[in-house]
Amino acid sequence: MYENDNRTVLTLDAGGTNFVFSAIRGCAHVAAPVRLDAVTDNVERCLDVIVTGFRKVEAQLEEKAVAISFAFPGPADYAAGIIGDLPNFPCFRGGVALGPFLADIFGLPVFINNDGNLFAYGEALSGALPAINKALEEAGSSQRYRNLLGITLGTGFGAGVVVDGRLLSGDNGCGGDVWLMRNVLSPTQIVEENVSIRAVRRVYRELSQDPAELSPKDIFEIAEGSRPGHADAAREAFRRLGVAAADAMAHALDITDGLVVIGGGLSGASAYFLPAMIEAMGPWLQMEVTDLTSRQGMLRFLEDRSELISVPGSSRKVRYRKEKKTGVMVSRIGTSTAIALGAYAYALSRIDNTYQL
Repeated sequence: MYENDNRTVLTLDAGGTNFVFSAIRGCAHVAAPVRLDAVTDNVERCLDVIVTGFRKVEAQLEEKAVAISFAFPGPADYAAGIIGDLPNFPCFRGGVALGPFLADIFGLPVFINNDGNLFAYGEALSGALPAINKALEEAGSSQRYRNLLGITLGTGFGAGVVVDGRLLSGDNGCGGDVWLMRNVLSPTQIVEENVSIRAVRRVYRELSQDPAELSPKDIFEIAEGSRPGHADAAREAFRRLGVAAADAMAHALDITDGLVVIGGGLSGASAYFLPAMIEAMGPWLQMEVTDLTSRQGMLRFLEDRSELISVPGSSRKVRYRKEKKTGVMVSRIGTSTAIALGAYAYALSRIDNTYQL
């Protein structure tokens, strides 16, 4: 959508350990990334690091940027640019007006959102959605998709929803949030307790009786058989994540009715959670759910079984699509890239007034 746009937007990938600053023009990075250590316990020093990072990127540009746009953890009042009480950034406790602060410093509009929303927006405009629609067109299918549910699996269970090219924010900035939906595996807890890095580690530890503090990568390697450990427990840990996520995703799709793209640090283990996820989603949806990471699933999804039906009393015919389909895929452009592209497009759409609250 903005591939040929000549405007530049400053961006930030805000992690708990590092802040990575860059700039995007025409959906491509146009500055060497600037990586600085994150400061989490002192607000003045944290703000100084953020300003320094943007200044270093700005110095690389030949033209002035039109906006600053980036993802930052919540809770937050994203519309106002105020970051609230973050567990991993205690210096923001009580609320810090980060957006207005940066706007004053740089004289630019500042747009902040959460990573789930910007991931979904990037995939909808420059990633999964256009790629799948192109594949449908090349296959001769008449079907096209306009809605997308983006899921990030990592420290938490993030999500964003794009409907007909517009990001769903909601009246309270909570649109698309799935992390606190029902937990089908543990009804007294929110679903994120079974769909997160901590959940994979906990389930593996419980099933294997291994007290070691293993990372998800370690557990994935155990599942693969490339690292010593309890392979069945590792695979079961990922399978349970898929089942728990599926329940929330299916109910979100009952409203969204679009495609699903998965990103985040745990997405690399999709071989161990995606089959269970797709199987568990099926009974709760009108649509047939297909695995777009497999060749067989993709071919099934691209197949057009629509028919031309005669209009009574007329020589005209109209297309009748009897099958309802959705597909689940893993991000092909990568989570970080999708978030950056989402931040870029979000800023330009707000500037152009094409984005609607």
